[in-house]
Amino acid sequence: MHGRRHDGALTRKSARAPAAVRGTISAMTSPALTFDIDGPVRAEVFVVWLAGDHLELTGPCGSAPWLIEVGADEHPVEVVGRIIRDVVGEPLLVHSTSWRRDQNAVMLSFIAIIDAGLVGPMESRPIGRAELARGTATAAPQAIASASVIEHGLRHLAWLAKEDPIVAAELSDGWRRALATYVPEPFRNLG
Repeated sequence: MHGRRHDGALTRKSARAPAAVRGTISAMTSPALTFDIDGPVRAEVFVVWLAGDHLELTGPCGSAPWLIEVGADEHPVEVVGRIIRDVVGEPLLVHSTSWRRDQNAVMLSFIAIIDAGLVGPMESRPIGRAELARGTATAAPQAIASASVIEHGLRHLAWLAKEDPIVAAELSDGWRRALATYVPEPFRNLG
């Protein structure tokens, strides 16, 4: 099978150990296996900034998600970062928060954090709260609205601001206050 790798890890095709060590690698020490993706990959970018004490959406498409095609030989995070730098300016943070199948492509969702000074004349609107999209224990939700993707992304970012030292170092106290009410929830569909 010929296609894109989801990340930099080994694929099933290339993860087989050399004959000399086969049998000595346990499941606990084996490299992570990934899957290949055939077909288009798109980045859906939500550009977020701190407007005083609240968060707002902005970007070249206003408050709508910015859709970027990712080439077969490109890394999605690098593509999103490069295009934001070229069009908007240096982002504070670019983080992929989720993925789904949408518009006949694999859609990777990103939250891109920019400094307030980069907003300039771009349209902007406050971010409202939304319900998360819910599926079942073994199936994705039937429909996923942009507001749910943003809610999920900001909850993810709030968690990273507490748990990831790199993310925490990039976000000011104002950002942490604005993210304080975004709390990750446990998976509901196993009970």
